[in-house]
Amino acid sequence: MRLKAQSLLIRPVSEAYKGDAVAASPSLFLAPRFGALTGAKMFPDLARDDVFRIETPRLWLRWPRICDAAAVHKFCSQWEVARYTARIPHPYPQGSAERFIYAAREANASGRDLTLVMTPIKGKREAIGSISVESRGKDRLALGYVLAPEAWGKGLATEASRAMIDAGFGLTPAVEILASVRVENEASRAVIERCGFALEGTGPQGAPARGGMVECHRFRLSRAEWAEAAAKQRAAAADLARAL
Repeated sequence: MRLKAQSLLIRPVSEAYKGDAVAASPSLFLAPRFGALTGAKMFPDLARDDVFRIETPRLWLRWPRICDAAAVHKFCSQWEVARYTARIPHPYPQGSAERFIYAAREANASGRDLTLVMTPIKGKREAIGSISVESRGKDRLALGYVLAPEAWGKGLATEASRAMIDAGFGLTPAVEILASVRVENEASRAVIERCGFALEGTGPQGAPARGGMVECHRFRLSRAEWAEAAAKQRAAAADLARAL
């Protein structure tokens, strides 16, 4: 099932997200364990089929496949990618990419989470990153992503994040989406703030792959805030259309 961001979601992705300033690795913390995991189904049958994918202006967001293992291993093996995450070890062991893919597919099929890889629409269709919205309790999701260094500075992290936020709210009953960013990771903080998240606080969080606790900013985006931003965008688009 191929869905365009514009048709699936209330708030479309646009070319306005080009030009993310990337001063550091654009990878979210990837382990904001807010609340207990319930294993409850969050996503509908639509997203639980491996033909599901989301189209943004420049990316396909689709289920990971075993043929993506080499590309996943390539970007996860880089310290610039792993350093700001909680779960990606460095060095990255052989076989880890395959285990990630199998785990992601299982979680997708169960409807518990939605983990997709990012692939360019034009040019080489190799995976250049991964992005997920994972269930946290019965009515919350957590956003996380990693992006290969060669794709930094082009606005792709914001483009993919907005599409996944829209999918999270559009396909589930989630009341809010959470995100956690290492305090040193200014690039990902900028991405999250461009997506409408508000800073909730700062403090230590567990990072097993980094060997202990690390200082993180915690962010939150409520469904009401997301819907309000979507309504403003639709109104602005309507005004522009009338002016033309």
